[in-house]
Amino acid sequence: MDRRTFLAAVGGAGVVELMSPAEKAEALERAMIQELDRDAKRPRMGANTEADALPPMPAKPTILDFYRLRFAPARHVLQSGARALEVGMPERTVMACLLHDISVSNLLRPDHGYWCAQMIEPYVDERITWGIRYHQALRFFPDPAVGYEYPEMYNRMFGFDYEPDEYIKQAHQEAKAHTWYMEARHITMNDEYAFDPAKQVSLDPFIDIIGRNFKNPPEGLGYDGSPVAHMWRTMISPKRPL
Repeated sequence: MDRRTFLAAVGGAGVVELMSPAEKAEALERAMIQELDRDAKRPRMGANTEADALPPMPAKPTILDFYRLRFAPARHVLQSGARALEVGMPERTVMACLLHDISVSNLLRPDHGYWCAQMIEPYVDERITWGIRYHQALRFFPDPAVGYEYPEMYNRMFGFDYEPDEYIKQAHQEAKAHTWYMEARHITMNDEYAFDPAKQVSLDPFIDIIGRNFKNPPEGLGYDGSPVAHMWRTMISPKRPL
């Protein structure tokens, strides 16, 4: 994505000037995901479509139903999961990559790492949740020792003097000092390189991995009475009037 396309996607340079550092980063993330999915025929949440234009969900939806009927085409997270699989990451890291951005175009964009982590917390290994929460901050901090360089795109989009918000810097320090640091770092390493418009990835190779690493509630996501059920219901019917 070039800077002109990014500015057009968010409403112009004037809008960007009013954004905080974190808002700029989240806007870029969403713009890149939407550009990658722009040729998809299925209506996407966040677009100017009526709720009844979305395909109906089963009465007891599983995470696979969300991938097929709400997240699709989900090219970025599928590419991220495929890259993690190709480089030999454990299944929990592949699962984290498949989930790390599901709120961006389907629920909420700001602080997407925190939102994604919270909405999956009852259903996955706590290391997956932890890694997704902190991957948001680690994007801005290179770690050459493990093979992660600062994304050149950030320099092009935000300038060489870009400074993340203080809470992002604090989260980076917390993550770097934690024994699970690499859980989050591996997500960032398979995140920033997963925006290839020429690469097609199917959900099929991940079905067994998802089945082993995501605990679908028997009542269906959104109807199990968990503290995050309302988030899944919002994705089922994003334009419900009441």
